[in-house]
Amino acid sequence: MLTAAAVCPHPPLLIPAAIGAAASDPPPALRAVRDACDAAVHALAAAGPDLIAVVGGGPAEREYDATAAGSLAGFGVPVTVGEGEPVLPLSLTVGRWLLARAELGAGPGHGPPVLLQAVDQRASADDCLKLGAAIAERAPRVALLAMGDASARRARDTEGAPDRLAREYDEEVAEALAAADARRLGRLDPALDAELLVAGRAAWQVLAGAAASTRMSGRLRCMASPYGVTYLVASWEEPRAD
Repeated sequence: MLTAAAVCPHPPLLIPAAIGAAASDPPPALRAVRDACDAAVHALAAAGPDLIAVVGGGPAEREYDATAAGSLAGFGVPVTVGEGEPVLPLSLTVGRWLLARAELGAGPGHGPPVLLQAVDQRASADDCLKLGAAIAERAPRVALLAMGDASARRARDTEGAPDRLAREYDEEVAEALAAADARRLGRLDPALDAELLVAGRAAWQVLAGAAASTRMSGRLRCMASPYGVTYLVASWEEPRAD
């Protein structure tokens, strides 16, 4: 059963090595996103899960072992997480890095077991919801880290130009995350992924499927667009007893 969740973006720029000399003093908006991600991942661990599932978009649905490696060399960033040949997609590479940063998933004594699950970036809403429901059944207490960026369309437009559709989409997702509204996330239209350059929809709908039978409370930790791409960070948890 899902007992906690976090939503984080997966830009390579989250990783200090990606910004070179600026790593010691990153742009304020980027620092805010990274700090929010750290807090969200630590909240997952604090929920006392039996399993941490990291879900992110990829070219196909595939489950990876917790020891699987990922690399950012293709983005010009000399960073590899894990050992062996890098096989993880970007979303899970950054997700695995966030866990390692929190000292999770590194073996005995470093928290609960970890599942790395890629979801087909083009998967239908129904398929995503079914995958989420199956993940929630993997252990009595499951914490899910959903990796994904919101719209990047503004990064492709004229600098400073408004983009009403992208803004409305991002606000819709932000409101659903803040309210822990699984049904609202489940209704997101996959057809908008390509139009609005959204990388997180499939992972968010896996989260929606995992939370479908669970009452959660939500918190939007951060919403920022430092490079024309909207990054959302949120936490879901079991409601506290009054």
